[in-house]
Amino acid sequence: MAQSKNKTVPEGLKVTDYINHIADDARREDCQKILDMMSEITGWEPRIWGAKLATGIVGFGDYHYKYDSGREGDFFRLGFSSRAQNISIYIMPGYQDFSEELARLGQHKIGKSCLYIKRLSDVDEAVLREIMKKGLDIMAKLYPV
Repeated sequence: MAQSKNKTVPEGLKVTDYINHIADDARREDCQKILDMMSEITGWEPRIWGAKLATGIVGFGDYHYKYDSGREGDFFRLGFSSRAQNISIYIMPGYQDFSEELARLGQHKIGKSCLYIKRLSDVDEAVLREIMKKGLDIMAKLYPV
């Protein structure tokens, strides 16, 4: 049986175009701050993962994964995206080991690897930085750079 390929891959879109594509001024400013924060924390150049600006994800770094099922691919280590209702922040090891930090973060919701915030002012930026750094540290142990 053929393995399906990951649909979310870098397509060469420009990060500045992605940020400028965000219509809401406050959301665009928040995403620019998150972009700056992630750039500072990682030291890596961001790339847009996905084929369209409207659905793309700003990702930093990359790693190669292989599941027990045999499916494998490449994905970013840390990222974010502006969605209709929220800003999604992607911490690739997931949020299961972040209960202490999440308790201090402020208003948010979580999925497996997604942290959803309405606006940056709803959360403590220092705690958000801690979460990003911890996620990268876990990734470095699981998938050394």
